[in-house]
Amino acid sequence: MDLGDCYRLLGLRSGASFADIKASYRRLAQQYHPDINPDDNKAKDKFIALTEAYKLLLTVVLPEEETAAHSNSVSTSSGRDRPKATHREKTHSTKVQSQQPGTPKPPNLVEIEQRLKWKTYEQLQRFLQERRFPQAIALAEALSDRLSGDAEVRQWLAVAYQLWGRALISENQLLKARIYLKKALKTDPHNKSLWYEVQRDFERLEQIF
Repeated sequence: MDLGDCYRLLGLRSGASFADIKASYRRLAQQYHPDINPDDNKAKDKFIALTEAYKLLLTVVLPEEETAAHSNSVSTSSGRDRPKATHREKTHSTKVQSQQPGTPKPPNLVEIEQRLKWKTYEQLQRFLQERRFPQAIALAEALSDRLSGDAEVRQWLAVAYQLWGRALISENQLLKARIYLKKALKTDPHNKSLWYEVQRDFERLEQIF
Protein backbone atom coordinates (compact mmCIF):
# COMPACT_ATOMS: atom_id res chain seq x y z
CA MET A 1 0.00 0.00 0.00
CA ASP A 2 1.50 3.35 -1.02
CA LEU A 3 0.61 6.77 0.38
CA GLY A 4 -1.83 7.46 -2.46
CA ASP A 5 -3.75 4.29 -1.55
CA CYS A 6 -3.81 5.38 2.09
CA TYR A 7 -5.40 8.72 1.23
CA ARG A 8 -7.90 7.06 -1.10
CA LEU A 9 -8.91 4.49 1.51
CA LEU A 10 -9.71 7.30 3.92
CA GLY A 11 -11.63 9.19 1.25
CA LEU A 12 -9.13 12.05 1.17
CA ARG A 13 -7.06 13.88 -1.40
CA SER A 14 -3.29 13.51 -1.30
CA GLY A 15 -1.77 16.02 1.09
CA ALA A 16 -4.75 16.22 3.44
CA SER A 17 -4.09 17.71 6.85
CA PHE A 18 -3.45 15.76 10.05
CA ALA A 19 -6.86 16.84 11.40
CA ASP A 20 -8.67 15.67 8.24
CA ILE A 21 -6.89 12.30 8.35
CA LYS A 22 -7.81 11.80 11.99
CA ALA A 23 -11.46 12.81 11.51
CA SER A 24 -11.94 10.63 8.43
CA TYR A 25 -10.38 7.62 10.12
CA ARG A 26 -12.58 7.95 13.20
CA ARG A 27 -15.71 8.19 11.06
CA LEU A 28 -14.86 5.22 8.84
CA ALA A 29 -13.46 3.09 11.65
CA GLN A 30 -16.71 3.47 13.53
CA GLN A 31 -18.66 2.52 10.41
CA TYR A 32 -16.63 -0.65 9.70
CA HIS A 33 -15.69 -1.67 13.25
CA PRO A 34 -16.00 -5.47 13.82
CA ASP A 35 -18.09 -4.90 16.94
CA ILE A 36 -20.70 -3.13 14.83
CA ASN A 37 -20.41 -5.68 11.97
CA PRO A 38 -19.74 -8.96 13.84
CA ASP A 39 -20.51 -11.33 10.93
CA ASP A 40 -19.25 -9.20 8.05
CA ASN A 41 -15.78 -10.27 6.92
CA LYS A 42 -15.64 -7.54 4.27
CA ALA A 43 -16.23 -4.91 6.92
CA LYS A 44 -13.51 -6.48 9.07
CA ASP A 45 -11.03 -6.41 6.17
CA LYS A 46 -11.98 -2.81 5.43
CA PHE A 47 -11.41 -1.86 9.08
CA ILE A 48 -7.96 -3.49 9.08
CA ALA A 49 -7.00 -1.71 5.85
CA LEU A 50 -8.24 1.63 7.20
CA THR A 51 -6.24 1.21 10.39
CA GLU A 52 -3.09 0.29 8.48
CA ALA A 53 -3.50 3.29 6.16
CA TYR A 54 -4.10 5.60 9.12
CA LYS A 55 -0.99 4.39 10.98
CA LEU A 56 1.16 4.77 7.87
CA LEU A 57 -0.03 8.33 7.26
CA LEU A 58 0.61 9.29 10.88
CA THR A 59 4.29 8.47 10.40
CA VAL A 60 4.67 11.03 7.61
CA VAL A 61 2.09 13.78 8.37
CA LEU A 62 2.95 16.10 11.26
CA PRO A 63 0.21 17.28 13.64
CA GLU A 64 -0.69 20.93 13.16
CA GLU A 65 0.09 21.57 16.83
CA GLU A 66 3.78 20.82 16.30
CA THR A 67 3.97 23.03 13.22
CA ALA A 68 2.14 25.86 15.01
CA ALA A 69 4.29 25.50 18.12
CA HIS A 70 7.38 25.78 15.95
CA SER A 71 6.11 28.93 14.21
CA ASN A 72 5.06 30.59 17.47
CA SER A 73 8.32 29.76 19.20
CA VAL A 74 10.39 31.19 16.35
CA SER A 75 8.34 34.39 16.08
CA THR A 76 8.21 34.91 19.87
CA SER A 77 11.92 34.42 20.42
CA SER A 78 12.76 36.63 17.45
CA GLY A 79 10.64 39.47 18.80
CA ARG A 80 11.93 39.13 22.37
CA ASP A 81 15.65 38.95 21.66
CA ARG A 82 16.13 42.00 19.48
CA PRO A 83 14.57 45.44 18.87
CA LYS A 84 11.98 45.90 16.19
CA ALA A 85 13.41 46.36 12.72
CA THR A 86 12.67 49.44 10.68
CA HIS A 87 10.74 49.14 7.44
CA ARG A 88 13.99 49.48 5.47
CA GLU A 89 15.68 46.73 7.51
CA LYS A 90 12.69 44.42 7.04
CA THR A 91 12.75 44.97 3.28
CA HIS A 92 16.49 44.28 3.13
CA SER A 93 16.10 41.17 5.29
CA THR A 94 13.36 39.82 3.03
CA LYS A 95 15.55 40.32 -0.04
CA VAL A 96 18.53 38.60 1.58
CA GLN A 97 16.41 35.61 2.60
CA SER A 98 14.96 35.27 -0.88
CA GLN A 99 18.47 35.28 -2.32
CA GLN A 100 19.68 32.50 0.00
CA PRO A 101 17.62 29.35 -0.68
CA GLY A 102 20.13 27.26 1.28
CA THR A 103 19.47 29.06 4.58
CA PRO A 104 19.70 26.55 7.48
CA LYS A 105 16.43 25.37 8.98
CA PRO A 106 15.45 26.71 12.43
CA PRO A 107 16.49 24.40 15.31
CA ASN A 108 12.90 23.54 16.22
CA LEU A 109 12.10 22.35 12.71
CA VAL A 110 15.26 20.25 12.61
CA GLU A 111 14.27 18.66 15.92
CA ILE A 112 10.77 17.85 14.62
CA GLU A 113 12.21 16.28 11.46
CA GLN A 114 14.66 14.19 13.50
CA ARG A 115 11.85 12.88 15.70
CA LEU A 116 9.86 12.05 12.57
CA LYS A 117 12.89 10.37 11.03
CA TRP A 118 13.55 8.00 13.93
CA LYS A 119 9.90 7.31 14.58
CA THR A 120 9.59 6.32 10.93
CA TYR A 121 12.74 4.20 11.19
CA GLU A 122 11.21 2.18 14.04
CA GLN A 123 8.06 1.59 11.98
CA LEU A 124 10.18 0.69 8.96
CA GLN A 125 12.05 -1.94 10.95
CA ARG A 126 8.76 -3.47 12.12
CA PHE A 127 7.49 -3.68 8.55
CA LEU A 128 10.72 -5.33 7.39
CA GLN A 129 10.72 -7.83 10.26
CA GLU A 130 7.12 -8.72 9.45
CA ARG A 131 8.08 -9.02 5.75
CA ARG A 132 5.56 -6.34 4.82
CA PHE A 133 7.83 -5.06 2.10
CA PRO A 134 5.39 -2.91 0.05
CA GLN A 135 4.44 -1.00 3.21
CA ALA A 136 8.09 -0.64 4.18
CA ILE A 137 8.98 0.76 0.77
CA ALA A 138 6.04 3.20 0.75
CA LEU A 139 7.11 4.45 4.17
CA ALA A 140 10.79 4.79 3.22
CA GLU A 141 9.94 6.55 -0.07
CA ALA A 142 7.75 9.07 1.76
CA LEU A 143 10.50 9.79 4.27
CA SER A 144 13.09 10.06 1.48
CA ASP A 145 10.91 12.60 -0.34
CA ARG A 146 10.64 14.66 2.85
CA LEU A 147 14.32 14.39 3.82
CA SER A 148 15.83 14.15 0.36
CA GLY A 149 19.32 15.17 1.46
CA ASP A 150 19.62 12.65 4.30
CA ALA A 151 22.14 9.91 3.43
CA GLU A 152 20.85 7.57 6.16
CA VAL A 153 17.29 7.75 4.88
CA ARG A 154 18.54 7.05 1.34
CA GLN A 155 20.36 3.98 2.67
CA TRP A 156 17.24 2.72 4.46
CA LEU A 157 15.24 3.02 1.25
CA ALA A 158 17.91 1.17 -0.73
CA VAL A 159 17.96 -1.65 1.83
CA ALA A 160 14.16 -1.90 1.70
CA TYR A 161 14.34 -2.22 -2.11
CA GLN A 162 17.05 -4.89 -1.82
CA LEU A 163 15.20 -6.98 0.78
CA TRP A 164 12.02 -6.85 -1.29
CA GLY A 165 13.98 -7.89 -4.38
CA ARG A 166 15.46 -10.83 -2.47
CA ALA A 167 12.02 -11.89 -1.25
CA LEU A 168 10.68 -11.72 -4.80
CA ILE A 169 13.46 -14.10 -5.94
CA SER A 170 12.24 -16.60 -3.34
CA GLU A 171 8.72 -16.17 -4.70
CA ASN A 172 10.03 -16.74 -8.26
CA GLN A 173 8.93 -13.26 -9.38
CA LEU A 174 12.23 -12.78 -11.12
CA LEU A 175 11.55 -9.81 -13.40
CA LYS A 176 10.06 -7.80 -10.56
CA ALA A 177 12.97 -8.82 -8.33
CA ARG A 178 15.44 -7.48 -10.87
CA ILE A 179 13.62 -4.12 -10.96
CA TYR A 180 13.85 -3.66 -7.19
CA LEU A 181 17.47 -4.78 -7.00
CA LYS A 182 18.37 -2.19 -9.64
CA LYS A 183 16.44 0.41 -7.67
CA ALA A 184 18.52 -0.45 -4.60
CA LEU A 185 21.77 0.19 -6.47
CA LYS A 186 20.48 3.40 -8.04
CA THR A 187 19.23 4.76 -4.72
CA ASP A 188 22.52 4.28 -2.84
CA PRO A 189 25.19 3.69 -5.52
CA HIS A 190 28.21 4.36 -3.27
CA ASN A 191 27.29 1.84 -0.59
CA LYS A 192 29.88 -0.91 -1.11
CA SER A 193 28.29 -3.32 1.36
CA LEU A 194 24.91 -3.00 -0.36
CA TRP A 195 26.53 -3.34 -3.78
CA TYR A 196 28.13 -6.63 -2.70
CA GLU A 197 24.83 -8.01 -1.37
CA VAL A 198 22.91 -6.99 -4.49
CA GLN A 199 25.52 -8.59 -6.74
CA ARG A 200 25.03 -11.87 -4.86
CA ASP A 201 21.28 -11.55 -5.40
CA PHE A 202 21.84 -10.98 -9.11
CA GLU A 203 23.97 -14.15 -9.19
CA ARG A 204 21.07 -16.08 -7.69
CA LEU A 205 18.83 -14.64 -10.38
CA GLU A 206 21.19 -15.73 -13.14
CA GLN A 207 21.35 -19.28 -11.73
CA ILE A 208 17.54 -19.52 -11.72
CA PHE A 209 17.28 -18.15 -15.26
